[in-house]
Parts: sequence; C-alpha cells; structure tokens
Amino acid sequence: MRRTSPALVSDAALIGFMLLCLISILFISGDPQQTMTNLIMLAIAFFIAVITFFSSVTAGLIINVVFIFAYGSMVLYQTVAQAGVIEGRTYFWLLMTPLFTLSMWLYSWSARQLQEENTVLREQTAKLATLDENTDLKNSLAFQKDATVFTGISVRYNIPLTLLVIKVKYWREIRRFIPPDQLTEAILDISRISQSSIRTNDILYLLDKEEATWGLLLFTEKEGAKVVMERIRQKLYEFNTEEFNDKYKVKLILKIGAVEYNAETIPSPLDFMEQAVKQLEYDV
Repeated sequence: MRRTSPALVSDAALIGFMLLCLISILFISGDPQQTMTNLIMLAIAFFIAVITFFSSVTAGLIINVVFIFAYGSMVLYQTVAQAGVIEGRTYFWLLMTPLFTLSMWLYSWSARQLQEENTVLREQTAKLATLDENTDLKNSLAFQKDATVFTGISVRYNIPLTLLVIKVKYWREIRRFIPPDQLTEAILDISRISQSSIRTNDILYLLDKEEATWGLLLFTEKEGAKVVMERIRQKLYEFNTEEFNDKYKVKLILKIGAVEYNAETIPSPLDFMEQAVKQLEYDV
C-alpha cells in the first residue's frame, strides 16, 4: 500500500484549517448577540491548536477533553439554573475546537515528516556526491573510486602512477584573516593555479575543503611529479606577488608531498592518500 505523501497531508490540513476559520467567521457574524462569547471561544480553539502544534496530539486531545467537559458543564448548569433549552449553536464549539486541533496536528505532523525526509535526502546526497558544489572539483569520494581504477591500470600496463598532495601551510591561521565569503573564492583561485600546472589528462581533487588540501593523480614516476611540484610553486609565487596579496591581504605557502604507487605497500586508495599526506611533513 502506497504511503500518503506528507506534502499532500500538509496541503490538505492547511486548506482544512482555512475552511474552519471561514466557517467560524460566518458563524460569529450570524449571531451578533453572542459575538463576544463566540470570539472568546474562537480564541480558546486557536490557543489549543497552537499548543498542539508545538507539543503533540496527545496534549491537544487532553486539553480538548478538559475544554469539552468544562464547556459542557457550564452549558448544563446555565440550562438547569435558568430552566432553558440547549440550543443547536451550543454544539458548534464542541465540534469545531477538536477539528481545529486535528487540522493543526496534521499540519505539524506533515511538516516534521517533510523535514525528516529533507534531512535524509541531504545526507544521501552528501554521501553520493562526487563533486564539490562550489568548485566543481572531484572530492575524496571520487578520488577513492578513480584511484581504484587508475591503480589497476598502473599495475596491468606497468605505468607509473604518482599521487601528489597539496596543502596550504598555516591555513587555519590564514582563515582568520580572510572573510568567510572569500574563503571559497580563495580555494577556487588556488585550484586554478594547480589546474593550470598539469596536463589535461591529469585529475585534480579537492580532498579536504576545511583543511585546504588537494590531490593530483599523475601518470608519471615520482621524479616527473617533482617537475609539476616546481611548476605549481612558481605559479603560486607569481600569483602571490601580483594578485593574492592585494586581494586577500595574505601570502600563501604550499606544502607538497608525493608518493609513487606500489601495489605491495599501498593496499587501498585511503592508504595511498595517507602515505602522500605523510610526505607533507618533510616539506618544510
């Protein structure tokens, strides 16, 4: 059986609440002699509905039972004391107040369901996403998938494969001097420097956005990777002197490490990344 959509329930509850308000307004306007009494009853119905929205349907139902008992007792007392007759309009609020509570509970329930679904979808998207939404660079998840393929190619065709890891030195301190809205732009600028220093078939990954760490998979030996490392340093030096100092008021220094793939010592992409990151310690 297909589950009812929370969005549909939310729309129906909201429309129902609006219809109940319209009916209540027509009822109050149709009985001018009891306007104040009816307004008080409407305020009570709204108050119970609001409590239900911020608590639970159980609390709303309990308050409704108390209200119905108190209101019914008051009507019964007035009828007996004044020897009157219970009119049909007396039952209006006994019916409308629970309906207000029910519609408000359905709306709050569906809103919570939509929020939970939205949270789940966001978590799933974050887990499955292979591109950073701001830089359009492949992330660490994409690196793990690609590294599995590239290491297999490296072993099968005996092609050297080197992982080059780039990290901004003192990034945590630098972040304090760059406004939050410029951090993403700074990462983009550094990414462009790295991309302009590699071949079109080499791939750049944004491994850790918070720590400003990039990875480069290069089909070359470690010695060949050193050429790329020097090229990146040179371009960064030019960028520091021409643009970055004026734009962000700080000077960047990169730490770069490289590890050549060896199937015997690197069993997985995560080990590949970990060993490359360790090489950053020797770049002082």
